Amino acid sequence: MSPQQARMSWEGHRLWTTRGRRAASRGLERALEHTLGVSKTLVPLDEGTLERSGRVDVNGLDGVITYDTVYAVRQHEELTWKHLPGRQAKYLEQPMNTERDVMLRLMAVSMRDWLRG
Repeated sequence: MSPQQARMSWEGHRLWTTRGRRAASRGLERALEHTLGVSKTLVPLDEGTLERSGRVDVNGLDGVITYDTVYAVRQHEELTWKHLPGRQAKYLEQPMNTERDVMLRLMAVSMRDWLRG
Protein backbone atom coordinates (compact mmCIF):
# COMPACT_ATOMS: atom_id res chain seq x y z
CA MET A 1 0.00 0.00 0.00
CA SER A 2 1.42 3.39 -0.95
CA PRO A 3 1.32 6.39 1.40
CA GLN A 4 -1.30 9.03 0.70
CA GLN A 5 -0.10 12.07 -1.13
CA ALA A 6 -1.45 15.52 -1.56
CA ARG A 7 -0.29 18.12 -4.00
CA MET A 8 -0.81 21.83 -3.61
CA SER A 9 0.35 24.85 -5.52
CA TRP A 10 0.17 28.35 -4.11
CA GLU A 11 -0.67 31.10 -6.52
CA GLY A 12 -0.67 33.94 -4.05
CA HIS A 13 0.06 36.50 -6.74
CA ARG A 14 -3.51 35.98 -7.97
CA LEU A 15 -4.80 37.13 -4.59
CA TRP A 16 -2.54 40.15 -4.42
CA THR A 17 -4.96 42.53 -6.11
CA THR A 18 -5.43 46.23 -5.51
CA ARG A 19 -8.20 45.38 -3.02
CA GLY A 20 -5.86 42.97 -1.24
CA ARG A 21 -3.12 45.59 -0.94
CA ARG A 22 -5.65 48.11 0.39
CA ALA A 23 -6.82 45.60 3.00
CA ALA A 24 -3.21 44.93 4.03
CA SER A 25 -2.54 48.67 4.22
CA ARG A 26 -5.63 49.21 6.42
CA GLY A 27 -4.51 46.41 8.71
CA LEU A 28 -1.04 47.91 8.95
CA GLU A 29 -2.50 51.31 9.79
CA ARG A 30 -4.74 49.84 12.51
CA ALA A 31 -1.79 47.98 14.01
CA LEU A 32 0.41 51.07 14.05
CA GLU A 33 -2.39 53.26 15.46
CA HIS A 34 -2.85 50.74 18.27
CA THR A 35 0.87 50.78 19.06
CA LEU A 36 0.97 54.58 18.95
CA GLY A 37 -1.88 54.65 21.47
CA VAL A 38 0.05 52.40 23.86
CA SER A 39 3.20 54.43 23.29
CA LYS A 40 1.42 57.67 24.16
CA THR A 41 0.66 56.28 27.63
CA LEU A 42 4.41 55.84 28.22
CA VAL A 43 5.91 58.91 26.52
CA PRO A 44 7.62 61.33 28.95
CA LEU A 45 5.17 64.07 29.83
CA ASP A 46 5.86 67.66 30.76
CA GLU A 47 3.69 69.97 28.65
CA GLY A 48 2.39 67.24 26.31
CA THR A 49 4.23 68.50 23.21
CA LEU A 50 6.07 65.23 22.66
CA GLU A 51 2.91 63.18 23.16
CA ARG A 52 0.92 65.33 20.72
CA SER A 53 3.64 65.05 18.08
CA GLY A 54 3.16 61.27 17.74
CA ARG A 55 1.62 60.12 14.48
CA VAL A 56 1.25 57.22 12.09
CA ASP A 57 2.00 57.47 8.38
CA VAL A 58 1.15 54.62 6.03
CA ASN A 59 2.00 54.57 2.34
CA GLY A 60 0.79 51.33 0.82
CA LEU A 61 2.56 48.55 2.67
CA ASP A 62 5.12 50.81 4.36
CA GLY A 63 4.27 52.44 7.65
CA VAL A 64 5.99 54.35 10.43
CA ILE A 65 5.26 55.76 13.85
CA THR A 66 7.03 59.04 14.48
CA TYR A 67 7.37 61.55 17.27
CA ASP A 68 8.33 64.86 15.73
CA THR A 69 10.15 67.06 18.20
CA VAL A 70 13.81 68.00 18.32
CA TYR A 71 14.21 66.08 21.58
CA ALA A 72 12.15 62.94 20.78
CA VAL A 73 15.15 60.69 20.09
CA ARG A 74 17.06 61.87 23.14
CA GLN A 75 14.02 61.34 25.39
CA HIS A 76 13.61 57.86 23.93
CA GLU A 77 17.23 56.81 24.39
CA GLU A 78 18.27 58.51 27.64
CA LEU A 79 17.79 55.83 30.31
CA THR A 80 19.10 57.96 33.20
CA TRP A 81 16.53 60.77 32.97
CA LYS A 82 13.75 60.84 35.56
CA HIS A 83 10.13 60.81 34.41
CA LEU A 84 6.69 61.08 35.98
CA PRO A 85 5.29 57.77 37.29
CA GLY A 86 4.31 55.48 34.42
CA ARG A 87 6.34 57.48 31.89
CA GLN A 88 9.67 56.27 30.57
CA ALA A 89 12.45 56.19 28.02
CA LYS A 90 12.01 53.56 25.26
CA TYR A 91 8.38 54.72 25.03
CA LEU A 92 8.11 53.48 21.44
CA GLU A 93 10.50 50.53 21.47
CA GLN A 94 8.74 48.81 24.36
CA PRO A 95 5.24 48.80 22.79
CA MET A 96 6.68 47.68 19.45
CA ASN A 97 7.88 44.59 21.33
CA THR A 98 5.03 44.03 23.79
CA GLU A 99 2.21 44.70 21.31
CA ARG A 100 3.61 42.54 18.50
CA ASP A 101 0.95 39.83 18.80
CA VAL A 102 -1.88 42.39 18.93
CA MET A 103 -0.45 44.13 15.87
CA LEU A 104 -0.31 40.86 13.94
CA ARG A 105 -3.92 40.05 14.88
CA LEU A 106 -5.10 43.51 13.78
CA MET A 107 -3.38 43.06 10.43
CA ALA A 108 -4.82 39.56 10.07
CA VAL A 109 -8.40 40.79 10.64
CA SER A 110 -8.22 43.08 7.61
CA MET A 111 -6.83 40.32 5.43
CA ARG A 112 -9.36 37.78 6.71
CA ASP A 113 -12.25 40.19 6.03
CA TRP A 114 -10.96 40.79 2.52
CA LEU A 115 -10.54 37.08 1.80
CA ARG A 116 -14.09 36.38 3.01
CA GLY A 117 -15.10 39.23 0.82
